[in-house]
Amino acid sequence: MKTLHEAANITGMQDLIGKAEILIEALPYIQSLSGKTIVIKYGGNAMINDELKSSVMDDITLLKFVGINPVLVHGGGPDISDMLLKMDIPSHFENGLRVTDKQTMQIAQMVLIGKTNKEIVSALGTKGAKAIGICGIDGHLIECEKLTEGPNGEKIDVGYVGKITKINTKVLSMLANDEFIPVVAPIGVGTDGESYNINADTVASEIAAALGAEKLMTLTDVEGVKGVMKDGTLKVLPVLTESDINTLIQDGVISGGMIPKVIGCLDTIHRGVGRAHIIDGRIPHSILLEIFTGKGIGTMITKERRPYFDGEKI
Repeated sequence: MKTLHEAANITGMQDLIGKAEILIEALPYIQSLSGKTIVIKYGGNAMINDELKSSVMDDITLLKFVGINPVLVHGGGPDISDMLLKMDIPSHFENGLRVTDKQTMQIAQMVLIGKTNKEIVSALGTKGAKAIGICGIDGHLIECEKLTEGPNGEKIDVGYVGKITKINTKVLSMLANDEFIPVVAPIGVGTDGESYNINADTVASEIAAALGAEKLMTLTDVEGVKGVMKDGTLKVLPVLTESDINTLIQDGVISGGMIPKVIGCLDTIHRGVGRAHIIDGRIPHSILLEIFTGKGIGTMITKERRPYFDGEKI
């Protein structure tokens, strides 16, 4: 009969072996993604909760140190709303877009570039990463024009909200392919030199396509793309191909507000991005769990089921 001490040693060794197995599972993914670019859209609860913030910074730093090139694009809507409230400036939305007059644009630029962006850069620095904060104005990274059309082609006027016309990738490529992590604030510049606020999801998608990124990862406050099963229950769909998406939309399995999300991801895939991921940023280390494990935790969207290596099950 084993003593308590011997039993504890066996349990401890099993825990260590379990950790080693996790690293071995990650190895082929690290090999497949080494030198590749991953664009991460950072937003939602992962930007508010301190524990989740730290988790995301850990994940991004680890990616860099194992030879992957992360590019981080962040939102900051809550920070902007808080500042507008403090300054007693009214804020309202149309079709999900913040109506941005001259004064609101100045506040948005100040908050996104001067506060949110630099806080993320600082947080990455505490993890040992070398991050550089930039926005679309720097080096004309994000060129845009005033957004004048809504999602259905209707005429709109929401002020200084931009529509991206060009991504100049030189600065991003220089930083990401070196030892730095670019952290991008979603502010663009027009031909008139004016600044424009841009939806962070749109910025991340456009940057991923322009860079020819291997992955676009969107941290959300949902578990992934859910479908309605025959028994009426909701289930996260772990992998979706183009043909899957078309069939599931036609059959009503994917419906409502999830349709534009998956169509947007599919559009990014058509423009050269290898895989798009919608993951739950409320789960600690969600980025690592999705990238480096066979099961993953969210929904991966790909044009076709093309494995990275022999034995990958997708």
